Amino acid sequence: MPVPHDVVTRLAAAIEAAPAGLAAMRLVCVDGPAGSGKTTLAAALAPLLGAQTIHMDDLYEGWSGLEQGPERLLEWVLGPLAAGTPGRYRRYDWGLGRYVERHTVPLADFLVVEGVGAASLLTEPFAPFIVWVEAPEELRLARGIARDGAALEGELRRWMVAEAEHHRANGTRERADVVLDGEGNVVLGPEPA
Repeated sequence: MPVPHDVVTRLAAAIEAAPAGLAAMRLVCVDGPAGSGKTTLAAALAPLLGAQTIHMDDLYEGWSGLEQGPERLLEWVLGPLAAGTPGRYRRYDWGLGRYVERHTVPLADFLVVEGVGAASLLTEPFAPFIVWVEAPEELRLARGIARDGAALEGELRRWMVAEAEHHRANGTRERADVVLDGEGNVVLGPEPA
């Protein structure tokens, strides 16, 4: 999903104007279902903010780790940052099936977290700026298969059921500040200047 430059710059401006809620940092959560374009958006947005990006895929313990991912984000990253110390996490290697190298998340002006569960209710105390990215199920599944391979279609389909339940339980889309479609168009959010 290529995101139009004007959309990314409008998002960055809206985020810069939002109040800090994670100590002196602004937490940006890019959430939505798998294959919708979250990673692409975060990759375009983070450099404009001078922000580090955390990928929820690095926190899940594989295909069964969706519900623990937000808990790890809170424990390993957001809690320490809120207390004024750097966050630290280990990246999960899906191929090896274990956590590997450590990463430090320094105190900064902005932090972008992208992936399913990035904007779970556990982030609410930190006043996140939530960007929801959505796309039709068929397109998302096709993107997932193109990315992960046809052999993982069953896992992708199970994941899609789990993520839908997670998003329903957390009211993620309803809490979003901005909603984008799978082509990077604004459905709900900041108007052009």
